Amino acid sequence: MENILDKPLLGKEDILSLLMCDEREQKKLFARAAEIKEKYVGNIVYFRGLIEYSNICSKNCLYCGVRSGNQHVKRYQMTDDEVFEACDYAFRNGFASLVIQSGERHDVSFVRKISDLLKEIKDRYQGRLRITLSCGEQTEDSYRQWLESGAQRYLLRIETSNPLLYSRLHPDDGNHVFRERVEALDTLKKLGYQAGTGVMIGLPFQTIDQLANDLLFFREKDFPMFGMGPYIEHAETPLYQYKDLLWTEKERFTLSLKMVAVLRLMMKDVNIAATTAMQTLDPLGREKAIMAGANVIMPNLTHLKYRRDYQLYEGKPCLDEEADQCKVCLESRIRLSGNRIGYGEWGDSLHYQKPT
Repeated sequence: MENILDKPLLGKEDILSLLMCDEREQKKLFARAAEIKEKYVGNIVYFRGLIEYSNICSKNCLYCGVRSGNQHVKRYQMTDDEVFEACDYAFRNGFASLVIQSGERHDVSFVRKISDLLKEIKDRYQGRLRITLSCGEQTEDSYRQWLESGAQRYLLRIETSNPLLYSRLHPDDGNHVFRERVEALDTLKKLGYQAGTGVMIGLPFQTIDQLANDLLFFREKDFPMFGMGPYIEHAETPLYQYKDLLWTEKERFTLSLKMVAVLRLMMKDVNIAATTAMQTLDPLGREKAIMAGANVIMPNLTHLKYRRDYQLYEGKPCLDEEADQCKVCLESRIRLSGNRIGYGEWGDSLHYQKPT
């Protein structure tokens, strides 16, 4: 284990060994990831206030609770006033960064609405709030328009870097094409976004070998930020029929922590989110992810009346927790983890600022 942890460049076999290490060895892995995090990005956690803008989606991904084919979901789109209420909260409390997340739509009114919101946020807060968008695959023109309107970052999860597994997570309808997903990520980088991606961990049919390849894909593509977490099933999705094939929740959670830690070893100065899905499987999941190398948390600022309608997976925590309650809770937990919160700091990925 020590020999692998000391290597300057991890190969495929090294990654596999780390992902399959036992409980005694994983403590060493997490400890080394924490050391590297402290050395390269500091013991700082950056908040990204999360606004779940709309659950209206044109995609029908087989794992997702808000997929277009789920007739049990009450669809919504936040009003402008509700968006700016969340922005005001973030600004007053020194979050410095927001994430606007939405179901994927390509219609002209949606693209224009996002542009208008970005321009208003930029004007209202004089460019002091960094904006991450997560609105799915779009045309290059739409990405460019949003960049020029005020977005700086874009998160588009590849979900898996394996084309065959990707095809088992999406309907074969010509609207969910792996190659187009990769091309969208390449476009985001080309345009100058701080582009982020990620995968789900513990999917039906997924193997450790595929997860190792996911990490190699991240390094090869040289992204500056990542958001990945355990796959959690949703009863109102087609993929739910394979729930008996899943690893246990503990196994999926532990493997997710290992993925975070190995990624920190491989890409030392990137931003890695401690995702909410981590907390779903373990009450201290996000804190444990921070101690394994993550450095970003996204407190939910979405109005309470919408949160139950934005459940990509079941069991999502904090559905009834006001923003203030969430903030106080996270402050305490992050302090206990030996980290501080980077209030008033954008926390841009150092990897983006100094690409390798």
